[in-house]
Amino acid sequence: MSIKRINISCAAIFSAFFISSCTTTPTSNIAVDVLITSTNVIVGDGSEAQALDIGICEEKICAVLPKGQYQFIAKKVIDAGDKLVSPGFIDPHTHSLAELENPETAANLNYLTQGVTTVVNGNDGGDVVDIASIKDKLNQQGIGTNTALLVGHGSVREHVMGRSKRQATADELAAMKVLVNKAMLDGAIGLSTGLYYVPGSYASTEEVIELARIASTYDGIYDTHLRDESTFNIGFTQAVDEAIDIVKAANIHLHLAHIKALGVDVWGQSRAVIDKVNRARKNGVSISADQYPWQASGTHLHSAVIPKWVMADSHQAFVNRLNDLSLRPKIMAQITENIRRRGGADALLFTVANDESIVGKTLKDVAQERRLNASELVIELVQGAPIRVASFNMSADDIRQFMQQPWVVTSSDGTNGHPRKYASFPKKYRQYVLQESVLTLPQFVMQSSYKTAQAIKLPQRGLLTNGYFADIIIVDLKKYKDKASFSHWNVLSEGVETVIVNGSIVIENSQFTNILAGRVLTKK
Repeated sequence: MSIKRINISCAAIFSAFFISSCTTTPTSNIAVDVLITSTNVIVGDGSEAQALDIGICEEKICAVLPKGQYQFIAKKVIDAGDKLVSPGFIDPHTHSLAELENPETAANLNYLTQGVTTVVNGNDGGDVVDIASIKDKLNQQGIGTNTALLVGHGSVREHVMGRSKRQATADELAAMKVLVNKAMLDGAIGLSTGLYYVPGSYASTEEVIELARIASTYDGIYDTHLRDESTFNIGFTQAVDEAIDIVKAANIHLHLAHIKALGVDVWGQSRAVIDKVNRARKNGVSISADQYPWQASGTHLHSAVIPKWVMADSHQAFVNRLNDLSLRPKIMAQITENIRRRGGADALLFTVANDESIVGKTLKDVAQERRLNASELVIELVQGAPIRVASFNMSADDIRQFMQQPWVVTSSDGTNGHPRKYASFPKKYRQYVLQESVLTLPQFVMQSSYKTAQAIKLPQRGLLTNGYFADIIIVDLKKYKDKASFSHWNVLSEGVETVIVNGSIVIENSQFTNILAGRVLTKK
């Protein structure tokens, strides 16, 4: 008996789409660890579904061939029938680091059950400074999905100079550069900023450029929560201009986090922003963006409506300002305006709070119950434990406009209290592929896999082709659906039958196998 263990692909290694031109002669008894066979394989490059056999050898894909035309010897065969076989999805914007670090939640099941096999952490300028220690901890402990890490500008800035509302000194900037450089050496995929949030909002454009230049020397990316997605400070379109100026000066790829036109003042500005990005791309600027498929954003109450200057320095300084009667009229007026920007008090829904009596109610509801105006209630509430809100502030037309751009990919921005953490990918499929036909199925898969890998520079991920890592999902599209809602935000999605991460089957027959096959993906 002739048994061969080989890597087989076609003349065009880039994609199985070109498999009809393959000149490989049929070989009997090709040995693989796992063989997946399906009439509905979407490889991730935007091409249509094909009938293919996919062989996995250890952790990588070693054969992508026309279904039934070659003989295999496989330790395990998965006959997917006509169910979708595609690359595992890649989520470029999550807040899942706390779950990954906790052994009880390290499986990251809320992502695996959406079909996500790789998540990115350290977004919005937060969470991550010491890449090496986090990488070592996660790899030793084991994690369910892969994760890549961004070094957070806001965390770096706070580490060096606290929450001071001022420009960095030369020495402070030098200290920040050292931290960013070490993070990139240790494997960060780039620098993230949250220029809307404290303390990132206190940084100058020049400070960010200097730090982005460090990331650029390691071929990293610049991932940014814009300084303004509305009219809170410099305006949405001007914030996009700032981001483009930063990456041009730093010679680095720009990735716009959770792109959106937030609030009634900027509805319709998606077209102007799209024009700006397209002009910049035409002129050689490398730009991508991600987007979650919800009309409501999610954040902490204080981040949503409290003026940034009030949050400077320590928590006690924050509380003192809120209770300074000489400042109260100014603070109240600015909170009132910020509430208006977000669509009014009835557009802010309490989703996570120690006081369960307010969860599921709007700011308007609770203000009426307590006989306060909305701004007075905000000042009272933000002095206690952190509260999360869903802010219904986007227009359906802007969401569709952004979604159809070739440089926009799928994300969740998953946070507690918002169903996006459990359901963004199936919701996008259900609403924008099935119901509204904004995207085709191959476009949806590409936006959720290979296009994302390209945008954030993850090599050998997001495509079903020879030599790539075997991150693969099998989905029953008839059952693939989002189950989470704003009233029940933490319900697992359904329809993903099989998930393979780095060649290991981690979900089989829709059940977790208790295998933690993920790893930290780095630039090294």
